[in-house]
This record gives sequence, structure tokens and C-alpha cells, in this order.
Amino acid sequence: MSEFGVYVHVPFCAHRCDYCAFATYADRDHLMVRYVQAVLREIDAAKAQGLAVAASVFFGGGTPSRLPAEELLRILDAIPRSDDAEVTVECNPEDASLERLRAYRAGGVNRMSFGVQSTQPAVLADLGRRHGTMAHREVSEAVTQAGFSTWNMDLIVGSRAENLNDVRHTLRDLIDLEHPPPHISCYALTPEPATPLGQDPRRHPDEDATADAYDLVGEVLAAHGYLWEEISNWAKPGHECRHNHVYWEHGDYVGFGSAAHSHQHGRRFWNVRTPDRYIELLAKGESPLGGEEFLDESTQQFERDSLAMRTARGVPLEAFDSLDEISHLVTVDAGRVTLTPKARLVANQVIVRLKSAG
Repeated sequence: MSEFGVYVHVPFCAHRCDYCAFATYADRDHLMVRYVQAVLREIDAAKAQGLAVAASVFFGGGTPSRLPAEELLRILDAIPRSDDAEVTVECNPEDASLERLRAYRAGGVNRMSFGVQSTQPAVLADLGRRHGTMAHREVSEAVTQAGFSTWNMDLIVGSRAENLNDVRHTLRDLIDLEHPPPHISCYALTPEPATPLGQDPRRHPDEDATADAYDLVGEVLAAHGYLWEEISNWAKPGHECRHNHVYWEHGDYVGFGSAAHSHQHGRRFWNVRTPDRYIELLAKGESPLGGEEFLDESTQQFERDSLAMRTARGVPLEAFDSLDEISHLVTVDAGRVTLTPKARLVANQVIVRLKSAG
């Protein structure tokens, strides 16, 4: 049984990146105070219905660090959580002042995640990122001084402005820090249809180049003691993200805020997408529920298997009828099937062969 998690969606951003398809807004900062009040109302309603004690709390977005620290901590204080709960806040590098990070740490936050994406100027410009090329160093110094022992940096590979040397330089910049991040995530750039990136085919990533960059990331991180956890995640031993494992293990979690998703006992449900509508509904004492679906047992089993197949845990051998057509993509050890490093970006070719895929 996995742990119970709480996710809080913060939909505010200073600037919307060209590749972003999340429910975020760069023109709604005037709603912040009312939004926090609405989230607190939603949490109070959930507690009245028996909200479980969380083992992990994750503030995502959007940009949670757009909120004043005291407002974010008001939300955290309202969430029932265990004494040893992991509490993560996503933060833009340009927001990572020592004052803010110390406020988070004093308020109960014990894990940070920073969207660095790259340290190379041409790549940052192509991605529309606003922080400078030294942000990784400034973040490392500030987060360490603020007293955080575990934290994450996000990378993105696949920009047309990026080559393998850029990837090598970025990895070296992170690993050579006096205090390197103990957890690193790396995502392949995806051209979502409704984004400026998605609407400009000239900027779409080259699949082969992206795969080469991803493979390089895995090789370099493994050589420096990072263990592969899941398609996009590597961590030093003891620095795995507990909240991620709630998702990967098909556990139960509740999301608060506009567009937040939840999963409990085979029921998946989500809130209305825009913060305006979310605030309006909570102000009237109404539910912000935007929709729901109920997963039958076969669908739940497929989700459990497909999520596990993306991780270092893998699945039991009996989850497959045969490995003949995918033997070059997997490794079998002690009765469990896991992806080979080269197969991680084509995991779906394995997942569709699961018995539970139907």
C-alpha cells in the first residue's frame, strides 16, 4: 500500500513558456489572495469529510513561488500531515531568494524543486526561460544555506537550439557544484498542440537527437552515483521523491486548487480548470468538481502495471504472456521485468504488451 499524498495546484506564472500546456496563467496575479481563501475552503470541506493524514504534500503549478511565502504556508498549515511528511514546493530559479527559502523551511517545507532546464544561454532562450545561466549555482548556494538537505533540479532536452555538448555542459555544471542536487529530473521536450512550440513545426524536437540527449543524461548521472527511478527521474540513495511514488504506485491522493486532479479507491476526479471559476464556486459554497470517472478493476490493474513498468521496480514476469517481441527492450532479473536504458523513451512499446493492456 502506497502512502497518501496531497497536491496543491498554484496556477500563477510570471511568464508562460512556449512549451507549457498546463493550466497556468500569467495575467491572474490579482486573484492570489482570493485563490488562497478558496483553497482553504476546499481543504476545510475535505477535512469535514474525513481527509486522510498526508505522508507527502506537493505544491505544483504554475509557479507556487509566485505566491507570497506566507500565503503558501497558510495552505500548508491547513493540511493534515504526518510528523515526517515530505513537503515539496516547485520554485523558479529567479524566485529562489534566501529569504523566501528560509521562510519555507521555517514553515515546514523540507524539499524544493527548481526548474533550471539548462545552463546554456541559447537553449534557455529557445525555451523562453528567464533565469540566467548561473542560476543553478545561485540556487544551490541558497537552498543549502536555507537548510534543505534534499532537493531537485529539472532539466529539459530536445530543444532545436541544443546539441550534445550543451547537454554535457549542463550536466557538468550541476554535478560539479559544491552542493549538487541530490535528485535530478530530465524531461523530453514535447510540442503540445495548443502551445506556440506545438504550432511551429520548425521548432519541433528531432526524435533521434532527443533520444541521444536522454541517453547521455542517463549515462552521466549513473556514472556519478544517481540511481534511475522512473523514466524521467534519478536520485542519490535516500533522496527519492516520496510524492512521486504515490503516483507511480497508483496510490490515493487528493488535489486542491483549480485543475487539480485526485484519485481515491478507483475514482478519479478533477476540479474546474480556471482559477476564476474555481474561486467563484467556493465563494458560493459549491463544489469545484469539474468531472469524474470510475475505473473498473481491469483498468486499475493496467494503470498499476503501466506505471510500474516505467520505474526501476518493473513488473512481475507473469504480467506478460510472452517477451518474445520485446526481449530487446527489457531485462529480466529475479522474476521481474524492467526496461533497458535504451528502451526508456519507447516504454509504450513494452506497456502495450502487458496482459492487463487487454
